[in-house]
Amino acid sequence: MPPKGASRKTQHRVQHQRSALPLRDGSLRLVLVADTHSRPHPRSDELIRAQRPDAIAHAGDIGDLAVLDGLRAIAPLFAVRGNIDAHAASLPDALTLELTSDERAVFTALLIHIAVYGPKLRADVGRLARGQGAQVVLCGHSHVPFIGRDQGLVLFNPGSIGPRRFQLPIVFGVIDVKPAGVSMFHVSCETGERWLP
Repeated sequence: MPPKGASRKTQHRVQHQRSALPLRDGSLRLVLVADTHSRPHPRSDELIRAQRPDAIAHAGDIGDLAVLDGLRAIAPLFAVRGNIDAHAASLPDALTLELTSDERAVFTALLIHIAVYGPKLRADVGRLARGQGAQVVLCGHSHVPFIGRDQGLVLFNPGSIGPRRFQLPIVFGVIDVKPAGVSMFHVSCETGERWLP
């Protein structure tokens, strides 16, 4: 919230950031979460820790920012602001995450809260992702776990680890980058097992 008497125009908002994350021996495990809405599932920390992530990315709708402190205690954290996160002015709206080896990008992802309309990538997000050299768009907002492809980009929504919406599962995502390639999957907070639709 802006200080009392300040207009929205004077409030500083970070629109976009770029960060590098070095691979170790050509490998890296990134856990992707979204839509915690201040109340992550009680088992989420335990299950995320069990994945032994090198880093965690939060795709917005964080709610209480103490949620981020809990995730930072597990692994280095990257986060973007969601549509409920007006109070988090220091977080960017979008973040380009470059996974690097020998200071060369080998995998680039755009982390943003709202990216799709149904299974289709929004045109403005597609332009931003391609302009940043991203191959993958990581997003949240819908609470619907999804891995797909549109406009030549891979789309990965981890679902939500926050309060249940409708009958949707409570899940998070994992991205494994290895010399042989990249794999993505979801993990259920309710069973601790890989989740499949």
